[in-house]
Amino acid sequence: MTETWEVPCSAPWRRALWLSAGLGTAVTVLEAARAIHLGTLPNPWPGIGLLVALISFAMLHAVSHRVTADADGVHLRSLLRRRHIPWSDISDLRVRRMHTDNWRVPETHRILVVLHGRRKCLLPLPICRSAAELPDFETKLAALRALHRRHAPASAPRTDRVPVISARTAGRNWAGSLALCVLLLAGAGTALAFVPAAETNKRAWEAAVPCTAATPTAERGECLTTLRAEIERTDANRPKQRSWLYFTEGRPLERLGVSREAALDFEAGDRVELTVWRHEVREVSGAGRLWREHFPGAGDVVMVAAACLLAAGLPGARILMRLRGRRLPEDEVIPSALPFAGALAGTAGWLLPLCYLHPLDFLASPAVTAWTAGGSVASAGLFAWAWYASRIRRPDTGTGAGTGTGTAPGTAAVTGTSGTTRARGTTARGDVFLAARFLEHTDYNPNGFGSHVVLGDGPPAVAPHGGPGRFAAKPLPVERLTVRAVRRPRGGDGESVPRKWHIADLDDAGTPVRLAAAPADLARIVAELRRRPGAPAESGV
Repeated sequence: MTETWEVPCSAPWRRALWLSAGLGTAVTVLEAARAIHLGTLPNPWPGIGLLVALISFAMLHAVSHRVTADADGVHLRSLLRRRHIPWSDISDLRVRRMHTDNWRVPETHRILVVLHGRRKCLLPLPICRSAAELPDFETKLAALRALHRRHAPASAPRTDRVPVISARTAGRNWAGSLALCVLLLAGAGTALAFVPAAETNKRAWEAAVPCTAATPTAERGECLTTLRAEIERTDANRPKQRSWLYFTEGRPLERLGVSREAALDFEAGDRVELTVWRHEVREVSGAGRLWREHFPGAGDVVMVAAACLLAAGLPGARILMRLRGRRLPEDEVIPSALPFAGALAGTAGWLLPLCYLHPLDFLASPAVTAWTAGGSVASAGLFAWAWYASRIRRPDTGTGAGTGTGTAPGTAAVTGTSGTTRARGTTARGDVFLAARFLEHTDYNPNGFGSHVVLGDGPPAVAPHGGPGRFAAKPLPVERLTVRAVRRPRGGDGESVPRKWHIADLDDAGTPVRLAAAPADLARIVAELRRRPGAPAESGV
């Protein structure tokens, strides 16, 4: 074990970046000096040179990172910054797994330094971007943890297990969810502030009457003025883009923005009447066709505010799940917030139409009152269900043989697409297929082919299907397997393990093996392994 650990980052185009940065800076300085000396306006070259220089320096900063570790601690160095972290300030070294939007690099692994006081620092290096780079990343991480244990044994973790923090674990960062929630709530509040103005504007348009000869000039903006025009051509763009009506000789205006449907309805040569209100064209009619500008009223604005409020509930639910799991280890997977998304969608089903039709009074009539009360009760039930469905389920540490999925002995079952068992017939004897997966490649689970564990007449086996029959099933070596612990999933177990499943840590003749299944199914499999003849005597949870 060496006393110095170093991870430099050097790009093959580093010299080219230095050259472009120097040239960009030189061009900027020379052109600026020339402009000042001659007293002329600067040309675009200083701006172009400055942009090239800034981009080059930013890229140089990104590729100049260097991370070293020695007896004094961890040293971080880049083009613009240097930092030293003593070993005594570090409490743990973990792995931060982050998903990316690049399909070529779906996820990255980086080292997360946990400091005393729960502060954290993400090391810029090393970075693992593929499965081929993972062994080298793990080797460097092991070397860094070994240095930590050697030079700061009092602050180093006592276990060799490396916690993995991901977007599903209790230690994830919730600042993004909080920012999004606050932004959506601010949007809802802003929309509500425009409700009186929108309603006033809409009612004024509906109450507007045609102007008369006696109408004063100062008040003609509040009445309706009619102008005649002829359409020269139309321009119908895509649905999400503005379409246009062009008028002959540009009178009374050159063009008017309308909907795509209106641009398709009107044709060149149509003689139309334009209705002007508040100095803008609000209506086009003629040739049996009509287009009218939509004025958002209180219902539209209140519905937008309600939509923003409901949308803020989803990041709010993620924050709530993070708070519910605050007592869990940071690498332990917490339940999903999707049940709350279902409750929010159900609430939107009755709240949005109510806001649109009755924006100013949710108790306007007995029918509206019943609508509001019934929807509120339904939403309360949905959120209560979501709270229960997203609860944190502790592993069953009991050894009772009665623990199971509810399928009685001798009842054959098959597994549906949801992963739960359902009876397919009661026989004197039969097999039960339970959705379960071994996370390691073993002789009884080659290449991770197994998707179910078969219990019943024969010995427990791993099968790549949900039955019926034991075709291609491989028997489990019960005599070699020892149950060490049953726990909730962690970040290091991978993204393929559902959040609600549990993990059984097994010992296969000295080799650690993990078995994942739904809590009730896993308890039944563990109980079956323990009571089988030939199972190891020392098996506990």
